[in-house]
Amino acid sequence: MNWITLEHLLLKAQQERAMTAEPALNHAQLCEQALSLAAGLQAQGVQRIAVHLEDGAELAIALLGAWRAGVSVLLPADLQAQTRQRWSSEVDLWLTDQADDAHLGDYQHSPMPAAALDLDRCQLSLCTSGSSGEPKRIDKTLRQLANEVQALEQLWGADLGPACIIGSVGTQHIYGLLFRVLWPLCAGRPFVRKQLAFPEDLQRASREHPAFAWVASPALLKRMGDNLDWPALSAVRRVFSSGGALPAEAARSLFERLQQWPTEILGSSETGGIAWRQGQDLWQPFADVLLSQDSDGALLIASPYLPADHVEHTADAARIAADGRFELLGRLDRIVKLEEKRISLPMLEQALMAHDWVAEARLGVVQENRASLGALLVLSQKGLHALRNQGRRTLTQELRQHLSQHCEALALPRRWRLLRQLPLNAQGKLPQAEVEALLLAPRPKGPEVLEQLETDGEWSLQLAVPPDLAYFSGHFPQAPVLPGVVQVDWALSLGQQLMDLPASFAGMEVLKFQQLVRPGDEIQLHLRFDPVRSKLYFTFRNDTATCSSGRIVLEAADA
Repeated sequence: MNWITLEHLLLKAQQERAMTAEPALNHAQLCEQALSLAAGLQAQGVQRIAVHLEDGAELAIALLGAWRAGVSVLLPADLQAQTRQRWSSEVDLWLTDQADDAHLGDYQHSPMPAAALDLDRCQLSLCTSGSSGEPKRIDKTLRQLANEVQALEQLWGADLGPACIIGSVGTQHIYGLLFRVLWPLCAGRPFVRKQLAFPEDLQRASREHPAFAWVASPALLKRMGDNLDWPALSAVRRVFSSGGALPAEAARSLFERLQQWPTEILGSSETGGIAWRQGQDLWQPFADVLLSQDSDGALLIASPYLPADHVEHTADAARIAADGRFELLGRLDRIVKLEEKRISLPMLEQALMAHDWVAEARLGVVQENRASLGALLVLSQKGLHALRNQGRRTLTQELRQHLSQHCEALALPRRWRLLRQLPLNAQGKLPQAEVEALLLAPRPKGPEVLEQLETDGEWSLQLAVPPDLAYFSGHFPQAPVLPGVVQVDWALSLGQQLMDLPASFAGMEVLKFQQLVRPGDEIQLHLRFDPVRSKLYFTFRNDTATCSSGRIVLEAADA
């Protein structure tokens, strides 16, 4: 590939160098638009801007243009009102896709002259939630970013070749910014402009290119199921994953389908990239990343992606092997006290995930009459089978018994919540406060609506049945089944939300229950209202057969 260093991207425009498709953008056009923006920012005397753009190519133009004009850039995590309030005093303008902000199209000035960018004067600030959930600002120089993209190319450039870079992660954070925008810009690889949030979108985009690679998150990779065209997708040059831990079950599933392990990246906004691994427990540090530990076993990092002479003190406990690779042992800041005993939540989470029934686990403290632990679990396929065929009580008793080999009785969770997936935020994190709020919340009573589509007044909904649905208790203890009366209630409740229905329930007709609905099932609900007969027709189906159907008779409240 024809490599251009990050600081020289605006120095010499290359018309033949394609950057993106749909819409197409070549290097010469990128340079012209960036230098035009630079002239406009300089003419207005702008010194600091906040940038939030969904289009990766527009983000590249904004960054390069701002840096050419000597303007520092802040990348906010989102555009929520509290985010704007927090950072507005630190920037002169907001460059976004939103109507009332500044836009790239506002800067149609004569371009500034081409020039190299100053590696140490060009500034970028990233925003992170931090482990406490409080937003934090991380300042980077162009030199740190340039060092990192150079290292990525040296490590994987030959494998990728001319692959188009397709991403499911946003570019407002360090991983998406580097892997989806800055690295392909320097390497001359085309990249898809927009973030693709669903596996089907990733598949569709991949089919457009003879060579492609994915920049993905664990949240997406866990959802890549049997409905995809895996033989076609197996041509992927490399699958990158970062932003959180990729469950071993998801990694193995990808290996079996693609004949390659996903490449997991360990890093953060604070540190940049730290290490990588493929299909194993030990992490391989990036070249020139120097690791050590403090007296508590916390990982210390010195790196060319950090300020010179700075050592980043993390809260990650680790075990470093003789060959320099290392194993993460959990976060030291997630140690709690119960009855004066210190308990490591990461250690217990790892112990739970060692059981065949558990894909993911997060623990937290439940403050009720007395403090105790609770567990959020995402079950593996084996765990879901156990839940369906042995019941919730048997499942949690087995997991308590398993965990009792690793801890004292007081550390055994007293509250369990079974989730389809962990509700990670945009940065792939689950703050501890959110864990504890979920543990205190009541078990769900309604389905999760995955999709809904209206055609000629009729509705089709794709629903997920929560594995921890409250109505499974007692129906039945060792083989939970969704009660028929609940299915009727869901049909009526969802119909009332989506349609203009009479207010009062007046009866049922031709009610049939043909197939069992179990924890974790995905089912389709079809709704049609006949206003002449005042009847709501409903049908629940699984992938192969009808589960239940019937007519709900309704009447106006004053009838």
